[in-house]
Amino acid sequence: MALTRRNFVRAAGLAGAAGSVALLAGCARGAADSDANEPVAAGAAGAGVGPDGVSQVVITMTPSSEPAAGFDPLVGWGAGEHVHEPLIQSTLIATDNNLAFVNDLATDYGCSEDGLTWTFHIREGVMFTDGVPLTAEDVAFTINGIVNGEAAEADLSMVDEARAVDAITCEIAMKRPNNALLYTLAVVGIVPAHAYGPDYGEHPIGSGRYMLEQWDRGQQVILRANPDYYGDAPLMDRVVVLFMEEDASLAAAQSGTADVAYTSAALAGAVPAGYALLNCASVDSRGISLPCNPAGTDVTVEGDMVYAGGNDVTSDLAVRRALNYGIDRSQMIEHVLAGFGRAAYSVGDGMPWSSEAMRVETDVAAAERLLDAAGWARGDDGMRARDGLPCAFDLYYAAGDSTRQALAYDFADQAAALGIAITPKGASWDDIYLRQYADPVLWGWGSNSPVELFELTYSTGWGNYAQYMSDTVDANLEAAQAARTVEESYPFYQAAQWDAATETGVAPEGAATWVWLANVDHLYFEREGLKVAEQKPHPHGHGWSLVNNIDRWSWS
Repeated sequence: MALTRRNFVRAAGLAGAAGSVALLAGCARGAADSDANEPVAAGAAGAGVGPDGVSQVVITMTPSSEPAAGFDPLVGWGAGEHVHEPLIQSTLIATDNNLAFVNDLATDYGCSEDGLTWTFHIREGVMFTDGVPLTAEDVAFTINGIVNGEAAEADLSMVDEARAVDAITCEIAMKRPNNALLYTLAVVGIVPAHAYGPDYGEHPIGSGRYMLEQWDRGQQVILRANPDYYGDAPLMDRVVVLFMEEDASLAAAQSGTADVAYTSAALAGAVPAGYALLNCASVDSRGISLPCNPAGTDVTVEGDMVYAGGNDVTSDLAVRRALNYGIDRSQMIEHVLAGFGRAAYSVGDGMPWSSEAMRVETDVAAAERLLDAAGWARGDDGMRARDGLPCAFDLYYAAGDSTRQALAYDFADQAAALGIAITPKGASWDDIYLRQYADPVLWGWGSNSPVELFELTYSTGWGNYAQYMSDTVDANLEAAQAARTVEESYPFYQAAQWDAATETGVAPEGAATWVWLANVDHLYFEREGLKVAEQKPHPHGHGWSLVNNIDRWSWS
C-alpha cells in the first residue's frame, strides 16, 4: 500500500456550490518573457503532432504524480491523495466547471427517504475497450472492491454494499446517510469485473475517453483516445505525460520538449519564448495545525497505536488566536509566492460550504493584547514566556518542499515580532507523521469537496491533528453528511466552522485549531497555439487535475 497521510495511521495499524466556485474557475495567461530563450523550431518534439500524424500534447508532472500502483481505481488512481478524473475509466457521475454534479455512466440516480439506499441507472451500450459491455455488475464490483480493499485510498467507508439489481440498475446500501458519497463517486473509475486481476494497474481496461498506450515507469505515460468512447470524441488524440522534477520541467519547456510544463512561483518569471504563463486558480491551501491539548495527551488510533500528542504552548487558546490575527498573509504571499496565490483562511475558501467567519483581518495589536492578557510576558530579548515556559514551539514541514520551507520561515519571522519563538524543522513525512499530534505541522490540503473539512474538524476524523473535540461541531458535521442533498449540507458545514448561537466552532474567534496561510496558484508554461480548456478550481497538488478535460484541448 502506498503510504500517504490519509492511510498512514491505518497502515501502521495493519503493520502492528456553484456561484462562489465560479469565481475560482478557469486560468489566467501571462505574456511570454521577452528575454527568454529562442522559440523552438517548427516540427520539434511536442509541437502538437505525434509521430503518426495525430494531434498530441506533451505535459510535465511531478514525480509524485506517477501512480505507484498503476491505473487502478481500486487502489489510488483518480480518488487517491490528489483527486482527479480517471480518464481511462468512466465514472458514474462527474462535476462540471462549477462543481455541479452531472451524469456520466449514470442516466439518473436518487436516494431513498431514509438516506440509506442510492439507486443508479446505467446507460446502455457502453463497451469496455476489450469489447465487453459495461453493466451494473461492473459498478457493484468496483464499489465493493474499494469498500473491502485494504489498499483502497478512495473513501467509501460509508457504504455497506453495492448490488446489481439488473444489467442497468445498481443499488448502494449505506451504513449511514452520507451525501459525500457523490463526491467520491465522481472520481471513482469503473473497472471490468471480468478482466480485473493483480496486473490491472499496469494493463487497465476501461470505458473512458482514453486508453493506456505505454507506461515507462519513472519516466512517462502515453494515453491515446478511445475510438469507441460513447461520448463526444476527444479533440486531442494522444497525451504524453513526463514525470520530472521542477528544474527538469523548466528545461523541458526551454527545449520545446513539453507543451505544458508545471512550474513554481520562484521560476514563473522565466517564461520561455513561444510560451505563456498559465495561472490556474486553486483551493490548494497551506495551513498549520495547532494541537489544542497540553503535552502528554497521547493519541491512540486503531485501538493500540499510540502517538505522542499535545503541546503546552499551542494548547493555550490565546496563542492560537494570536497567531491567526497576527500574521500578515498578503505580505507572506508576496515574499514567498511572488504574488502567485491568495490569502487562505480555511481548507475550502470560496467553496459553497466555506464560512465567512473563517476570514480574519491582520490585527497585530489585537494579537499582542491576547498574549498579554493570557500572561505571556516579553523578556529582555523580546520573546515571551509564562511561569517559566517559553512561548516557543517547533514547526515541521516537508523537507523536500522549498515553498513550504519558505512559508515556514516567513511565518516564524512574523511570529517572532509577536514574541513567539518558532523553530522550523524540515523532516521526512515518516518523521512528521510521528509528531503530527504533538507539534504544529505545515500541511498542504485542498479538495473540490467538503470531505477534507469534515476529516480535519470531526473529533475522530483522520485529519484532526489539532485534536479539538466538540459535540456541537460533530453534530453539525454529521447533520451535513446526513442532509438529503449536498446543497442542504452547506449551512451545517458552515456552522461547524462557526455557530454564533452556541459560540462554538473552529474559526479564529472560536477554537482556532489551525492558522491558514495561503492558497497556492498552480502555474504552468503553456506553448503558444495550444488551447487549454477552462479549468475547474485545482485541488491540492500539481498533476492530473490539470488534464481532467484534456479531451477538450486543441491546437489552433
